[in-house]
Amino acid sequence: MPSINRKILTQFIEKNIPGFHQKRLENLAGLMLERVLGRKNPYLFKAKHVESASELIRQLLDAHLSSQEETIFGDFLESLAIFICETTFGGRKSTTEGIDLEFDRDGNRYIVSIKSGPNWGNSSQIKKMRDYFRQARKIAGAKHHLLAVNGCCYGRDSKPEKGDYQKLCGQLFWELISGDKTMYQEIIEPLGHKAKERNEAFVKEYHKVENRFTAEFIRDFCTTDGAIDWNKIVAFNSAQVKPKKPKVSKQ
Repeated sequence: MPSINRKILTQFIEKNIPGFHQKRLENLAGLMLERVLGRKNPYLFKAKHVESASELIRQLLDAHLSSQEETIFGDFLESLAIFICETTFGGRKSTTEGIDLEFDRDGNRYIVSIKSGPNWGNSSQIKKMRDYFRQARKIAGAKHHLLAVNGCCYGRDSKPEKGDYQKLCGQLFWELISGDKTMYQEIIEPLGHKAKERNEAFVKEYHKVENRFTAEFIRDFCTTDGAIDWNKIVAFNSAQVKPKKPKVSKQ
């Protein structure tokens, strides 16, 4: 059974994980209050009785950044999975629409759609993935015995057999693409490479954005006595014609 050298694995992760941290910083630095406020549900925050401008900004930022980080880190995990499979089974990034990885193992050709975790999609998205698997089988014809896999980088699925494809999560997914039952654990330690220093830089930038957004929010969406003007927020978020932000006079 082929295997991947642990030093090579660590080198790949340590070389590429800085890209994740850099994209986090770039995403944070490029944010504008209008964009964040326009994409989040104002009714939710009112229902949670958020009445502090700074608290609302923190919750808005955290909700936005969390979803962005999932996407950024998901891209990294996909590249890591392809690298591991390339090293062990000659895997390659697929050119077929909707398929992320192709490789041959034990006389079978695997086509894999990689997702971060098991709860990634609704029924229409799963149907679309199945359509991609069917199209890939048509393209391959009788040349290969294709096994379709929805590979999830973490989590579990108690019923991996889905009829026309398998859903392999966590340990089972990493074992499939590496041939190593412990691969899901081997990758965790290198991910922390310089994480403390990089997170400190992120937190510093986060507080800058938090302070800037809070000042803008108080100026544009609070009453003169400091209360949050929820009608103004809802109008900015949902009115047919978005109200113009007040112009700030230059001193």
